[in-house]
Amino acid sequence: MSLLPLNPDELLSTTRAVRKRLDFDRPVPDELIRECVAMAQQSPSGSNNPSMSFMVIKDAKKRKAVGEVYNRCFEQYKTWDGRYIGSIEKATAEENAQQQRSASSADFLAPRMGDAPVLVIGCNKGVRSDGQNGMVGASLMGNILPAMWSFMLAARGRGLGTAWTTLHLLEEQAVADILGIPFDTVQQVCLTPLAFTKGTDFKVAERPDPDTVIHWDTW
Repeated sequence: MSLLPLNPDELLSTTRAVRKRLDFDRPVPDELIRECVAMAQQSPSGSNNPSMSFMVIKDAKKRKAVGEVYNRCFEQYKTWDGRYIGSIEKATAEENAQQQRSASSADFLAPRMGDAPVLVIGCNKGVRSDGQNGMVGASLMGNILPAMWSFMLAARGRGLGTAWTTLHLLEEQAVADILGIPFDTVQQVCLTPLAFTKGTDFKVAERPDPDTVIHWDTW
């Protein structure tokens, strides 16, 4: 499959969290998944010691089971006032409208997560970061986090949609049990659906001016 004609800036700025535009009925070839993982393996790795792994879930029963865990965690998340995406207040009416569109999209995906033709969980193997100091924890996560983002960028370039989610980690052990992931030595970090998108045109997101998040020389 040929890549979409996106320059680097277009790829970076239009790789969005895709939910309502995932094509649940179109299968994703294994070779495309391998290509995305191959690109992810080119990401930075601390001490040149890659510890990232990718749990690819295609089995329908396992996808359904993981999806049920995710939806259960999402329902818990919806009770977190001020944290749930739909309860966050923005500064303007336009921003609030966008926030509610995002909430509607998240609400749509939650009960349908297991319907995606593929689920992918980014994992860090070898040691868990739980209870580690900041440097160790950041170093460990510094392997899988860039790799998962590279995976998503590679997927976008191939007409595939993804959505970074972490809510299933509220019941990480349950998902580990479903998939046979050794909980003590493999830490799950991110769960994403993977599917072809309905259309490939995605807009640049509205973001604040860079100077609102830059601190020059001092905080």
